[in-house]
Amino acid sequence: MAGTVVGISGGIGSGKSRVSRFWAGHFSLPLIDLDAICRDLLRPGQEGWRALQAAFGNRYFAANGSLDRAALRRAIFADHGLRRQLDDLLHPLARRAMRRALAAQAATATVLVEIPLLLEAGWRNDVDRVVVVYAGPGVRCRRIMARDRVDRRQALQAIASQMRLADKALMADHVLDNSGAWADTCLQVIHLGRLLAGSTGDAFPRSGADVGFL
Repeated sequence: MAGTVVGISGGIGSGKSRVSRFWAGHFSLPLIDLDAICRDLLRPGQEGWRALQAAFGNRYFAANGSLDRAALRRAIFADHGLRRQLDDLLHPLARRAMRRALAAQAATATVLVEIPLLLEAGWRNDVDRVVVVYAGPGVRCRRIMARDRVDRRQALQAIASQMRLADKALMADHVLDNSGAWADTCLQVIHLGRLLAGSTGDAFPRSGADVGFL
């Protein structure tokens, strides 16, 4: 296991992936992405793909055998029972894969792990610090509409299908507010990164002067 594991979470449209990538890049830290792990698990023939085939047959699969992610996404936003069933199938597989990835970073002082459902899944004890990326509902709705090309109703449905982000923030060790300008968010990330590096004794490979693009 790595020295300090920082779990980064948030909600759909909060910008957690962008924050995670910036944080990892600015401080030259390894980043483990649970969404990427799940995508690998759901490639044709892989363990997660086989689990979904066994549970649902071909209901959410294209003719070529690949997972129809758009159809599955629409279904889980509308059906909380289906979301729970899917989580029960995939979470144990994803957790094992995450732990293997962390074991491979055993000599690393600090590792970032982006885990969208960190708190919902009960993985709090898998990380040392929980950071929640927050954004207001209106901001998230606009981002989802622009990114996924959906209407307001669908965007709000996606937000409502998840745990309230305000509740997540109350459970976090640290909160980053990504509601406003990206430059402001970056400054928050740099400040928190320095704070955590100081508490773990990490050295900083870069300085704040590198944020000249902001």
